[in-house]
Amino acid sequence: MFFYVAKVGGFFLQPSNFLLALVLIGLLIGLRSSWRKTGRRLIWLGALGLAICGFSPAANWLIQPLEDRYARPAELDGFDGIIVLGGAVDTIVTGGRGDTALTMSAERITITARLAKQLPDAIVVHTGGQGIIVSSQATEAEGAARLFADFGIPADKVVLEDVSKNTWQNAVLAKELVKPEPGQKWLLVTSAYHMPRAMGVFESAGWTGVTAYPVDYRTRGVEDRSLGFSGASKGLRRFDVAFREWAGLAVYWLMGRSTAFLPGP
Repeated sequence: MFFYVAKVGGFFLQPSNFLLALVLIGLLIGLRSSWRKTGRRLIWLGALGLAICGFSPAANWLIQPLEDRYARPAELDGFDGIIVLGGAVDTIVTGGRGDTALTMSAERITITARLAKQLPDAIVVHTGGQGIIVSSQATEAEGAARLFADFGIPADKVVLEDVSKNTWQNAVLAKELVKPEPGQKWLLVTSAYHMPRAMGVFESAGWTGVTAYPVDYRTRGVEDRSLGFSGASKGLRRFDVAFREWAGLAVYWLMGRSTAFLPGP
């Protein structure tokens, strides 16, 4: 139930959708003369919000602190496994085309291939099923398995969890499948902006010895706080991603699924 509520609620609370809805509602109620002034205000409010979120550095201000929360480890040595979270495979296109299609978060998988070469004795655990409501004919695990084979990672070194639909299930179901032992060391691979929530969730789920390995950076760092966007669609997309992540941090913390509102090293 939480999965469906989160998906439906997230759609309506997504800033770009909400601001566009303000404009449309303003246009509709403005058709009545008695509501014309209110309609104009809603139109201006929605249009101004779309312009600010789309062209200003607002999205970078939201996402950069999340990306810089965890740094990559200075050395890669002695890790027993690499855990890569789903989100890199477009399950709809993968199911329809019969070959792996990647999303903007493709680095979660491509950099995992590099890590697997650097840590040949480590197992690779990919956790991710179908993170959408409508059936997509394929799971993320299917698409990831095909790429791992192409990258030359031995099949006996790959563990696939193909049921989870969100970060909490990633941690819980992968832990049940792998059964990590005390003293083992694990690398956790996910997008840098998602890493604080992921680390808080894995620690709350009882994983020990987990080290963050952030990938898929969207900003260069603090210097991008003054950088706007050349196209509104680019800024709105990043603002939606950042807003969703901050909202996810709050929800997971309030539900007791994370160790803190903003987990840190």
